[in-house]
Amino acid sequence: MNIKIISVGKLKEKYLIQGIQEYTKRLQGYAKVQLVEVADEKAPENLSETEMNLVKEKEGQRILAKTRDTEFLFALAIEGKNPSSEAFAKQIDQLTTQGKSNLTFVIGGSLGLSEEVLKRSNAQLSFGNMTYPHQLMRLILVEQIYRAFRINRGEPYHK
Repeated sequence: MNIKIISVGKLKEKYLIQGIQEYTKRLQGYAKVQLVEVADEKAPENLSETEMNLVKEKEGQRILAKTRDTEFLFALAIEGKNPSSEAFAKQIDQLTTQGKSNLTFVIGGSLGLSEEVLKRSNAQLSFGNMTYPHQLMRLILVEQIYRAFRINRGEPYHK
């Protein structure tokens, strides 16, 4: 199993880097994990809707350049399905059973994902209606992927 996490922006917070490294290390027994960062588009605070879409489009092009057609792509989006950890684990297990061994997860920048990325995605995944910093989502996502593998193997995990 190959897991790729594509995210917008450079992660700078040491505590998040350490947490992600810890879960990536734990995942080594289950899957090969690749973390890919793409540059975020610099933009002022107050943007028009057109300017916001342009920023998302530029970031989306960078994201799509890092994907392949053979990858099953999960886009993290508030509008996506909000599964339990067990349902998420089951989905990963079913994809594996169907021969999908390259799973890619995409975390957009502070404005979210472009329409092109959402259209390219095979599934949209939400972690609830709350807004999380996209940097923190990397840690939450990698922990949930690790938890899914533990659940699928019948190994103990913290509930």
